[in-house]
Amino acid sequence: MSRIGKLPVSLPKGVTFQVNENNVVSVKGPKGDLRRPFDPAISFRQEGDKILVLRATDSKRHKALHGLSRALLNNMVKGVSEGFKKEQELIGVGYRAEAKGQILELTLGYSHSIQFEIPSEVKVETKSEKGKAPQIILTSADNELLGMVAAKIRSFRKPEPYKGKGIKFVQEVLRRKAGKQAGKGK
Repeated sequence: MSRIGKLPVSLPKGVTFQVNENNVVSVKGPKGDLRRPFDPAISFRQEGDKILVLRATDSKRHKALHGLSRALLNNMVKGVSEGFKKEQELIGVGYRAEAKGQILELTLGYSHSIQFEIPSEVKVETKSEKGKAPQIILTSADNELLGMVAAKIRSFRKPEPYKGKGIKFVQEVLRRKAGKQAGKGK
């Protein structure tokens, strides 16, 4: 059995779980509600405040789907109960970020500023403190969507390996390269 797949998913207080006839799971909680279709080979059984994820056969495909489905369901439950948060910081002279509702305006050293529309499921806020790098804070109940939005924002100016300028995640460790002078053996 899949070690991840056989672990039960526990439901916190205030979270409801439903499966309809097309194997579409809906989870509702204080932070929102999420829906996701699952493969027909995967089934769900609720026992009290725990949900068990079951697979139809022991084929290689079903084993792979077993662990994946359990992880996706766990993220749905965690998202509607606690929520997810990603923080990014802008490293570079003159780099700025400003949130205007669901529009994120980025100044990243290009000849123009970038206007990026954030989906309504994701909340965005920016922090700019003197002496510190500007930060973008994204929060959402949907971990998958949150990751895609954060990756898209990062793609506007990825951190470069020499000075580290660009958009990076907080706590991310960048691999730095030595410059031209470090390579010469004098």
